[in-house]
Parts: sequence; structure tokens; C-alpha cells
Amino acid sequence: MSKTLLFIIVFVVLLVFYILLSLRRMKNIPLVPSNEKIKILDDRNFKHQIKNGKILVDFWAAWCAPCRAMAPVLNELADTLDGTAVIGKLDVDKNRDTAAAFKIRGIPTMILFKNGREVERFVGVKSKDFLLKKIREA
Repeated sequence: MSKTLLFIIVFVVLLVFYILLSLRRMKNIPLVPSNEKIKILDDRNFKHQIKNGKILVDFWAAWCAPCRAMAPVLNELADTLDGTAVIGKLDVDKNRDTAAAFKIRGIPTMILFKNGREVERFVGVKSKDFLLKKIREA
């Protein structure tokens, strides 16, 4: 066996081990309760809740590890906003009509609305500072 082939095999084994370890850690992320300032949205109240002002809506699901990782960030962001905008959460498993209407394909997806219109869309885990900057720019 050549040294190059041996190196490739070792590299692949280590990469697979690292990925499996990372997935295991993500599965163990606890489900964090939402801050009381976060509005829980559903198919019935969605249009009414987004029609006035700025609202960042988190499309999420309980089984989604990256969604669970975003929960503390959104809780902290809700405390920081002080009325300039609102954070909302919509469980895509329980509210399939709204998720389908906004063509949510991957979660977490966060959509920033201003007076009922979509301003910007973010997919994946984002930092508090990034989201705060985007909300202030809108």
C-alpha cells in the first residue's frame, strides 16, 4: 500500500469520526424554553402578527438541533430589542400551511418582516450581533 493511499484512508477515518462526534454533540443540545417576549406564532395568527412593525420570525422544529442552538440567541436578542422589533417563532411541524406559503425548505430559517412584507431571509445558525445588525438596517 502506498503512503498516499494510507494517508487518505487515515484522513477519511478521522473525518468520519469528527463528523459523528459533532452530530452526537448537536443531538444533546437541550430544548431551551422561549423568552416571554417571544411571540409564539401559528397558522391562525401569523398574518395578524406580522402586519405591523418589524418582526423576525424563526421557522423551527423541536427535533432540529441547529434550531435548538438558536433558541438562546433568540432569547437574548428578544431582551436586547426593547420594542424596536419583535421575535416570533413558528413550529413548522405544527404549522405546515404557513411554512409552505413561505417556501421553507431548511430550518432554522429566519425571515425579517417589516409591516407584513418580507425584508430579508436567513438560513442556518446566526449570531445575535448579525441578527441585531440586520434588524436595525431594515
